[in-house]
Amino acid sequence: MDVKIVFSDIDGTLLNSRHRMLDSTHKAIMDLQKAGIPFVIVTARGPSGVRPIFKRYGFVCPMICYSGALIIDENDRIVYSEGFDAEDARSIISYIEESGFDCTWNIYSEELWIVNDRSDKRIRKEEEIVEVDAQEGSIDLLPEGAIVGKLLCMCEPEAICHIEEELKKRFPKLSIVKSSDILLEVMGREITKASGIERVCTDLSIPLESAAAFGDHYNDAQMLRAVGMPFLMGNAPKDMQKEFECVIGSNDEPSIYNALKKLGIID
Repeated sequence: MDVKIVFSDIDGTLLNSRHRMLDSTHKAIMDLQKAGIPFVIVTARGPSGVRPIFKRYGFVCPMICYSGALIIDENDRIVYSEGFDAEDARSIISYIEESGFDCTWNIYSEELWIVNDRSDKRIRKEEEIVEVDAQEGSIDLLPEGAIVGKLLCMCEPEAICHIEEELKKRFPKLSIVKSSDILLEVMGREITKASGIERVCTDLSIPLESAAAFGDHYNDAQMLRAVGMPFLMGNAPKDMQKEFECVIGSNDEPSIYNALKKLGIID
């Protein structure tokens, strides 16, 4: 297959279980860029959670953030921003709190990351992973007219499926999907990683059939279904592995490098 663009999720995919990039993965990215093949990060993270990766590993690339709600080019310019308004976010938060769900909420709007309780162990862990400090407060910290790219619920594993089901019932027009066994992403209507990569491919006049993508969790599924060459990481949930034929090694192995080398697009 003539692959003309490569997309990759970050956590559980581009980074290993210690949240660092393997030397082989870094080499693969460098080889792609030398060959003139666009490499694009597609993540539920915000841009502030991607830039430390660029700084540590010495490269830049376009990024699709908030699972498709925000697209930033390689020159750090916003080329697309969509989501829902503050009142919708307020309604979701009120429902979460009134329902007594065992979760803590996070609001993301472009560069902002607002949380209700920075002392929560789940938020502290997320801060360590993405190397960004959250801002504690309420939704009133959002500037007037701000677009909420994502509302994130950090849950306990035994509660997340119930919370997901209840939120989908209450807010059927929103895009709600798990990105790990504790993270539940809430985005605007029809916003997915698939919609994000479709916009990038359209802008670059590259057919989706000529795209490769790497992912490891449920919020990557639509993206993987959309491209011509999907790669599911071996650390993905077992039921996803039953759907996708091209299951490669885990994020702790040189899986991305080996897959791209097998395609013949890097040396």
